[in-house]
Amino acid sequence: MKVAIPHWQRRVSPVFDVAGNVLIVDLTDSGVEHGRQNVALRAEAPHVRATRLAETGADVLICGAISWPLEMAVSALGIDVIPQTCGEIDQVLAAFVAGRLNEGAFLMPGCCGRRRRGRRRGQGGRSGRPV
Repeated sequence: MKVAIPHWQRRVSPVFDVAGNVLIVDLTDSGVEHGRQNVALRAEAPHVRATRLAETGADVLICGAISWPLEMAVSALGIDVIPQTCGEIDQVLAAFVAGRLNEGAFLMPGCCGRRRRGRRRGQGGRSGRPV
């Protein structure tokens, strides 16, 4: 599975729509990291940005704020979207692998809850881990 996390200063970028970089983390089925790749993104129309993300092979996007049109474009391409997430990249990734991403510490301040859009395979997306 490939997990995409837009980042800024080693933290989840506050707004995916304008994030300049996304970290693509390749995880084995058991959640072990297999590799990382940084991909530069340009702020473009939602469908163009979503297509660029899909070209990375991402299965899941963990991000902060995301506009509704971009979220729908990403979801339409078969990528699970876990928005309203904040924190340091490595801690967020570890929480995702452990099924603890829904803990309050990773919810963006001011958000009243986390929604999830995408394929919804099982409870936790492709890995079957709850989020």
